[in-house]
This record gives sequence, C-alpha cells and structure tokens, in this order.
Amino acid sequence: MKKRLAVGMLVFILAAGAASANLLSFRLSYFVPHLKGDFWDIEFENMAFKKSSFYDVSFGVQYETFLTRGFSLLVAFDLFRKNKGSYYTNWVGYYFNDGTAFAFPASEFKGAFDPNHSISISSAPLQASIKWTPLGRRGNIIPYVGGGGHVMFWNIKMQGAMIDFDVPYVYEDEYGEVTVYQIFDVNARESDGIGRVSFGWQAFGGVMIPIGRRMTVDIGGQYFSCPAKFENAFTNFESLDAGGFQFSLGLNYWF
Repeated sequence: MKKRLAVGMLVFILAAGAASANLLSFRLSYFVPHLKGDFWDIEFENMAFKKSSFYDVSFGVQYETFLTRGFSLLVAFDLFRKNKGSYYTNWVGYYFNDGTAFAFPASEFKGAFDPNHSISISSAPLQASIKWTPLGRRGNIIPYVGGGGHVMFWNIKMQGAMIDFDVPYVYEDEYGEVTVYQIFDVNARESDGIGRVSFGWQAFGGVMIPIGRRMTVDIGGQYFSCPAKFENAFTNFESLDAGGFQFSLGLNYWF
C-alpha cells in the first residue's frame, strides 16, 4: 500500500512540476546520514567503520513554481548511495573441523582470518515543499528558507561475515576458558526493488546568487527527518532514522 501511494505521489508531483515549473535546478550535495539506532551502535563498536565512512555525495533535481512574490511550491528528488567494507577490530576468526567458524578475542589470539563484511545504504527522498524568499527574487543575493514533507525510499544491505553476539560459547583448551561467538555468512537486504518506503519532513535554507539573466548559483543546506522501521532482514533491531543533513551546490535556470 505504501509503495503504491508513493509511486502515485511521484507521478503526480513530477507531472505537475513539469507542467508549470518556473525554475529548474540541478544540484550536487554532500549527504551526512544520521546513522542512529542499535544496528549502527553495534557496527561502530565492533567494526573499523566510522560514521564519516558513510558520508558521500548525492545528486538531485528540483522543479519550482512561483505562487506569489515571495512564495513558491517546489518538488525535488535526491539520490544517495554508499557502499563500504570493513573488518571486526577486536575479533579474529578460526574454522573448526566441522566447518563452522568462531570469533576469538584479538587481544589473545592471532586468528586464521579477519571476519569482515560490507554495508550498502541508499536513500532517495521525493519532496514537496513551500519556499519563501523574504527579500523577493531580485538582488545580488537572494536568501530563502522553506520546508515540507517527503516520501523516502531507502535500503540497507549487508554482505560478508557477521558475528552473532547474542549467543556466547565457551571454548576451553589447555590455557583455560574463553568466550567466543559463532560467525555466519550473511547476504541480507532490507528490501528489493525501489526500497522500503517511509514518510518524513524536511527543512532547508540557503542563498541564490545571480550569474546571468536566467541563471543563479544555489548554495544551501537541508535537514531530513524520516522515522523508519526494519521489517525484513534486520527485524531484531530497533527503529532508526533514515534521514540526515545535506549541504548543496546547485545551478538554477529560471523560465
């Protein structure tokens, strides 16, 4: 139901924007995802990942329709995707004779291999917003603010080796006992196709700087809030926020 509603909103918004847009924008952004929740807490505690490992550029397009001297309606679509691989910092792996693999503490063992996996994240918000230019659209610098709602298409994928910290085992040898954890191969994604669908809100601000009669450079920042839940591959984890911060540089063409 959510996906049908989101696709219908996409068709309606883009059709309306294309039919009456007074401004067309293309932008290159630097996206900083929130990465909050116990899923990410476990990853950052045990892997060599840092939050900044998942920061990267995104691309977007925007249509804007002028309503009054200071207000306009805009629709926008951004696309972000990042894949990063890393290893467990405090654990090393050993294979047992039966083919199973277990993680041992790296402080005490050298290990036969380093358990590692990659995580791929993606987000694509389809946005509808009201934009306000308090000083109008004429001048050497045109400041603006705005906000609205969005449909967020998002996904998380994990591939490689995962240590199951929920079930500890005790390994005993001539030197004593040590707590170990089983290692599993994992190839899991939260969603197929266009991704999971969630709803949220955004707020933004920035300035436009004219560089010609019909063109402006656009410098801005945007905040996305998007509460989301795991429903498929990672259901043992709590809810998360699929949003983040975005810092953009764009080029606007005025019709």
